[in-house]
Amino acid sequence: MRLAFMGTPDFSVPVLAEIIAAGHEVVAVYSQPPRKAGRGMTEQPSPVHRFAEEHGIPVFTPASLKGAEEQRAFAALDLDVAVVVAYGLILPQPLLEAPRLGCLNLHASLLPRWRGAAPIQRAIMAGDAETGVMVMQMEQGLDTGPVLLAERVAIAPGETAGSLHDRLSLVGASAMVRALAALSRGALEARPQPADGVTYAAKIGKAEARIDWSRPARELDCHIRGLTPSPGAFFEVMRGSERIRIKILRARPVDRTGKPGEILAAGDTITIACGQGALEIAELQRAGKAPVGARDFLRGFPLGPGERVA
Repeated sequence: MRLAFMGTPDFSVPVLAEIIAAGHEVVAVYSQPPRKAGRGMTEQPSPVHRFAEEHGIPVFTPASLKGAEEQRAFAALDLDVAVVVAYGLILPQPLLEAPRLGCLNLHASLLPRWRGAAPIQRAIMAGDAETGVMVMQMEQGLDTGPVLLAERVAIAPGETAGSLHDRLSLVGASAMVRALAALSRGALEARPQPADGVTYAAKIGKAEARIDWSRPARELDCHIRGLTPSPGAFFEVMRGSERIRIKILRARPVDRTGKPGEILAAGDTITIACGQGALEIAELQRAGKAPVGARDFLRGFPLGPGERVA
C-alpha cells in the first residue's frame, strides 16, 4: 500500500523497517524536528529521521500540523493509510481523514489500560503482570480509537522499562505489518475499547524519580525497574554541604528491617531499609559517572551500615 510513516524515537524504527521490508510504498516520513543534544548541543535528527534518510525516503519535520498548508501537503500525498508510532504531535481531524483507509496507531499497552505518554514505564511501575501492543484506528481522543489487532506480552521478573521497550518494539513491528496486510484485504475488524479499566500513563515527572524509602520494598523494586534506564530512580546522600545524587539501576527486595532509608549492609551489595522490607542494590550510578556494581561503587564512594540516605 501507499503510506506515510509518522514516528520519532528508537521504539518506532523497527516498525518502519518491517513496513519497508514488507514491500509497502513509504512515500513520506514525518518526524519531530531535530533537537539540540550532545556536548556541543548541535541539532540531531531523530532516530526515525536518520533511518528514513538512509533508505532514501523524504522526511518532513513540521513543528505543527495545524496549519492549512501542512494539511494540504499531507492530503496531496494521496495515501492509502498513515502509520503512526510514537510521533509526538497531535493529528488534526483533516489529517486523520486524508488517507483512504485512515490512520493506524501502534500503542504499547493493552488498551484501555495505560492510555497516554508513558505506557511501558507505568505498567512496570504499577507491578502489572502483563502488557502488550495494540494497533488501533486513530480518532481525535487520546488513544481511544477502536482496536484492530492486539498482542499480549508477559512482563518478566526483573524486567526494566528498557528491556520491555525493546521487546515491545519488535512485537509491535510484526503486529503492524500483519495489520496492514489484513487491512489491504479488508479483513480487519474494529473492536471498540471497553469503557471499564481506563487508566492514564502520564509523562514521567522529574519529582517521581526520587525514591521514597517509606514505601514497601516490592513497590520500590517496580518503581526502579520502571525508571531504568531513563530517567533513573535516585536517592541522595550528603557529603559535607554537598548533596550527591545516586541512581539505582539494579536491585531486589529482601526480607530485612530497619528505619526507612537506613543502610543495613554494604559489601558486594548495598542493603537499604524501606517502609516494609529492604532493597538489596547491585548496581548504581553517580551523576556523570559510568554504572558500576555495588562493591566498585563503595571503593570510590564509601557508605556504611547505620548511615541514612534520602
